[in-house]
Amino acid sequence: MNKPIDEIRGQDSAELKAKLGELRKEQFELRFRGAGDEGAATGRARAIRRTIARILTVLGDRERQQAQTAGDQN
Repeated sequence: MNKPIDEIRGQDSAELKAKLGELRKEQFELRFRGAGDEGAATGRARAIRRTIARILTVLGDRERQQAQTAGDQN
């Protein structure tokens, strides 16, 4: 699930928000299962964490860009 940032930027915001919800749910499930299995799926947890960060970065950039555009119009 290690997506390059360009692939994430190519998706629209609604798709990214849906994917973010799925990843957070998977992250929670991995953490919950990981309580019994020490060290299980650490690579997957890391990939999920980084993909979440990429999605949040893209969404934040878009929000700042929209705010700047709206501010320029006033």
